[in-house]
Amino acid sequence: MNKLLKDNSYSQPLLFEGAKTETEFSGQRAESKSGSCAQKSKPQDSGYTIMESLVAMVVVSVLMIAIAPVMAYSVAIRVQARRIELAAMAGRAYVDALRAGAIKSTDTGFPVADPATIPAAPTNPAILYCVDTDGGGCTGNKDFYIQGVRPPNTGTTIPTDTGYNLIVRVYRADGFTGKPMTTTQQSVANSALGNPQAPLVVMQSQIPPTTGEASSYGSLCDRLKDGSLKCH
Repeated sequence: MNKLLKDNSYSQPLLFEGAKTETEFSGQRAESKSGSCAQKSKPQDSGYTIMESLVAMVVVSVLMIAIAPVMAYSVAIRVQARRIELAAMAGRAYVDALRAGAIKSTDTGFPVADPATIPAAPTNPAILYCVDTDGGGCTGNKDFYIQGVRPPNTGTTIPTDTGYNLIVRVYRADGFTGKPMTTTQQSVANSALGNPQAPLVVMQSQIPPTTGEASSYGSLCDRLKDGSLKCH
């Protein structure tokens, strides 16, 4: 019994010492874990300074100023190309209407007779053929005036009986602003939006007779043949 009591008296300090050691180890682990979490949550000091941001803004501004005119010019060329495309469609529609006889010699816009090789530019839009695309009259930049010119006929023969060579010029409707019109056709890339007084499209075509007994081939042969040849 005394021996057992002695063993128990010696074991009690050992238990306290083991518990103390374990408590200290757990505290060290907790402290190490909290330290690592604090290190991970520490904010980073890396980033752009104010001077670096200002330099970047200056570089971007210089680049935008350099490419802005090119972008504006490319957009203007696209607008002009689209306008020329619409003008070509209007000119072809005018030629088709003449071939079908939808536009009579007494109608406004019928081709005028002009003996000159290069007819003069129009001065009065009231005698031209109007293509109104927006329904508000020929006043906007989307509308067109078409000038049709044909050679004069000999004698009293009307052009619808013999056919004729046709010259077509398509002008912008907003180009008639009091300034003189020109006959030089403008291209897609000249001065971005181009000269409003210059024709967008210039084309030539042969209009066969729409009345009478003459055939299209006979009419064309009679107008183009030499005097010694016959169209038979």
